Amino acid sequence: MAAPKKYPDELRQRAVRLVMDAQKNPSGRRGAFTRIGAQLGIPADTIRGWVRTVEIDQGVRPGTTTDEATRVAELEREVVELRRANAILKSASAFFAAELDRPSRR
Repeated sequence: MAAPKKYPDELRQRAVRLVMDAQKNPSGRRGAFTRIGAQLGIPADTIRGWVRTVEIDQGVRPGTTTDEATRVAELEREVVELRRANAILKSASAFFAAELDRPSRR
């Protein structure tokens, strides 16, 4: 289960939009994270991470997108479940094979 978010999605989107707009303007680039973070009461590094995630999702920056990371996590959970089921089936087949090898008491 995911941890609760400290900041609402609307605030996150607003902060990212403000930083992206500030970075389009060459004079507003320097210190944009710090300035906007101070205005909104959010640490600059937090906003920097949000912007990095958005840039990766948009394809501007290389990296694993949010959708890809979600899909990988789902597949990893599925692999764990399949391995568990496989182990159960192996132990069950070994049990029944041992039963067939025993001499019957008729």
